[in-house]
Amino acid sequence: MRYTIDRMTMADVPRVIEIERLAYPSTWPPSAYRKELQDNRWAHYIVLRDKKIAEEHFSMAAQEPEKPRRLFPLSLLPGRQSVTLPPPNLASIIGFAGLWLMVDEAHITTIAMHPGFRRLGLGEYMLVSLIDIAYSIGAKWVTLEVRITNYNAQNLYRKYSFHEAGIRHRYYSDNNEDALIMWTDEINSSAYKQKFQELKAMLMYKLENQ
Repeated sequence: MRYTIDRMTMADVPRVIEIERLAYPSTWPPSAYRKELQDNRWAHYIVLRDKKIAEEHFSMAAQEPEKPRRLFPLSLLPGRQSVTLPPPNLASIIGFAGLWLMVDEAHITTIAMHPGFRRLGLGEYMLVSLIDIAYSIGAKWVTLEVRITNYNAQNLYRKYSFHEAGIRHRYYSDNNEDALIMWTDEINSSAYKQKFQELKAMLMYKLENQ
């Protein structure tokens, strides 16, 4: 398959920050991600890679390794007309996501996708990967906050049996927008497991045949 999920490493943080700046109006400082990776044993972060981009950057580096080139996924950044060619494994990152384990709850902290790769099922791929992590670390529920006006994200979460559980007023600092709190049902129940595996299988088939 063209897309892969890897655990986030310290080397990925600069690229993660670039993606976050493209995806959201307000961002975490780089030190926050480094602290999460180094000090928070309850944190689990992943990156989504596009192997096609990595292959293109290997080819570009082989042809003209000394010449700086524009990195397409960063081309939307204001004032970034050209950048030094980054390592292919870093350039290939097009999204990232993470969660915290809080007792028996997996709290999704972020899901961010480069704008040029939206509406391809890749945000769903990261959500599925986070739910898989929730299973592996012994969580019973998955929870998150989402902007009250982000209907597309809410519809995706409802697809995976998240339901509304409350409001966090003025949660987002950039515009004081409210956040909708959403929770899954108990993910270890037979009904949830069956639905999740069915949805995951359909998604993987879609991604493998793009």
